[in-house]
Amino acid sequence: MGYSPKLTFYVGVFAVQQAGRVANKIAIVTGAASGIGQACALRLGQEGAFVLATDIDPAGAEATAGLIAAAGGQASAHAHDVAEESAWQTLVGEAVAAHGGLDVLVNNAGIAIGGSIIEMSLVDWRRQQSINLDGVFLGVKHALPAMTDSGGGSIINISSVAGIKGAANLAAYNATKGGVRLFTKGVAIEAARKGWNVRVNSVHPGIIRTAIWDKANPEFWAEMEDEDAGGANRIELEEMAAVQAPLGRVGDPGDIAGGVLFLASDDSSYMTGTELIIDGGICA
Repeated sequence: MGYSPKLTFYVGVFAVQQAGRVANKIAIVTGAASGIGQACALRLGQEGAFVLATDIDPAGAEATAGLIAAAGGQASAHAHDVAEESAWQTLVGEAVAAHGGLDVLVNNAGIAIGGSIIEMSLVDWRRQQSINLDGVFLGVKHALPAMTDSGGGSIINISSVAGIKGAANLAAYNATKGGVRLFTKGVAIEAARKGWNVRVNSVHPGIIRTAIWDKANPEFWAEMEDEDAGGANRIELEEMAAVQAPLGRVGDPGDIAGGVLFLASDDSSYMTGTELIIDGGICA
């Protein structure tokens, strides 16, 4: 598509390889301003993809694109509300117009709203659904034709261990992430049987050190048996991981990015409709 990754440059721990595992691929990563989304964007850029880093926080998306560029990669930043269909139409159209197609989509943007299901407002239920589930649907809907026209591609939907196992006071979040899991499987089968050459898989992170824990509402922390967490989450996460994860530690966003890179690359060419669980053993 006319994009060639540069020679190796090092900035911090990131480097762009002359021939990376996703060289010449065009990738969209949503929720790329921080956490898992940022780690995925950086890793894909490191391995030779042109990354369209999107987020509802445009300054954060710009910062991520800047990190990729500083490491010798290529990226662009896009203000993007995943719950708006017109925003997806614009974004995918820009990718095709500027780069000739689309190869990878990482549907990462998401929020967590905890609380008793009998106390949760319909407004909060629908807000969480609109971002966590509707956003994934819209991304897949509009990325698939562009990928098919490009000769194929890989869609990676970020779900959660909460999409596999339930938890009290997280039923609404469970619903969104469980929906992503089965939606992924249904689309994967459809794409395969229609010969679209697009693979669709989900990734299920466990306890990962990201800002989502700081942003979670008090009801979420109450369920985690720490009503005084208040945003200083390092100790609380370590304690949670020590109890819940057999590996006994909190994961890093880079742990998820490694799995996403694998699914985006041709190394996973015979994988579709499956879930990649990266949780330190929680689901085991």
